[in-house]
Amino acid sequence: MSAKSVKGEGGKKPASAATNLIAGGGAGMMEALVCHPLDTIKVRMQLSRRGRTPGTKRRGFLATGKDIVKKETAFGLYKGLGAVLTGIVPKMAIRFTSYEWYKQALANEDGTVSGRATFMAGLFAGVTEAVAVVTPMEVVKIRMQAQYHSLSDPLDVPKYRSAPHAALTVLKDEGISALWRGVSLTALRQGTNQAANFSAYTELKELLQRLQPQYENKNLPSYQTTVIGLISGAVGPFTNAPIDTIKTRLQKTPAEPGQTAIQRISLISKDMFRQEGPKAFYKGITPRVMRVAPGQAVTFTVYEYLKKKLEDSQVPFVGGKYEE
Repeated sequence: MSAKSVKGEGGKKPASAATNLIAGGGAGMMEALVCHPLDTIKVRMQLSRRGRTPGTKRRGFLATGKDIVKKETAFGLYKGLGAVLTGIVPKMAIRFTSYEWYKQALANEDGTVSGRATFMAGLFAGVTEAVAVVTPMEVVKIRMQAQYHSLSDPLDVPKYRSAPHAALTVLKDEGISALWRGVSLTALRQGTNQAANFSAYTELKELLQRLQPQYENKNLPSYQTTVIGLISGAVGPFTNAPIDTIKTRLQKTPAEPGQTAIQRISLISKDMFRQEGPKAFYKGITPRVMRVAPGQAVTFTVYEYLKKKLEDSQVPFVGGKYEE
């Protein structure tokens, strides 16, 4: 592996871990602030049992959002944001850094990266971030998003008062393993998401660069990065919606004594299918696509912008040495 060298755009040295930390973290924070309300609506829809019994109608994403605002104020849409912001910097740093590392490991001897290598690098990067950061972050986030208390009523005291309090409560009541509940499903979801995401983004970016020679080995205009990020971000949710819905229900409640993860996943799946029908596995797909697709558009646009600014501010790297 040391014999091959994977080059970045324009023959540059691939982005460093520090660049990925700053650019990825900044992109992730912006994405979370812009798109978190849609994630809250998605979680509420996935946890909803409406439509299970005769006479009840499934509530759509607009009605779910309005209901949250009406009962819990607009701040209710940002429940669990603290958990997301706490984990978003390491999550994005791990995603982009591990993706670059896996790409180098899977590259051909001449340093070129095939489409298959890009797909596998995205898959492994998604699994890595899921195990390291995303699973505990989502357990805390979902516990807070699932609370139906009113933020406008000071007497309505929630079980979880903040993200740190939720994490400590889960640790105290259920043990450290509870923070990694659903890790297999989360890894599967994140892996397939990032495999599809990086593959689609890379292919679309290279296509636009070929069609526009003036941008060969250069960053595309921000609006084009936003568009291809939007398209690539929409691919994953449609392919793994059932995984995400089952994962959400699994992480929402404590495990029963003696129950294995496989047993819980099987029980949740059977119960959903029997009581709510196959459509239940796609609950929240609309806000999820609306959350993930623009989220990836924001992430890639901000990441590319910050990465370029950081690289332009560094001393050029030539022949394996920094110029004096």
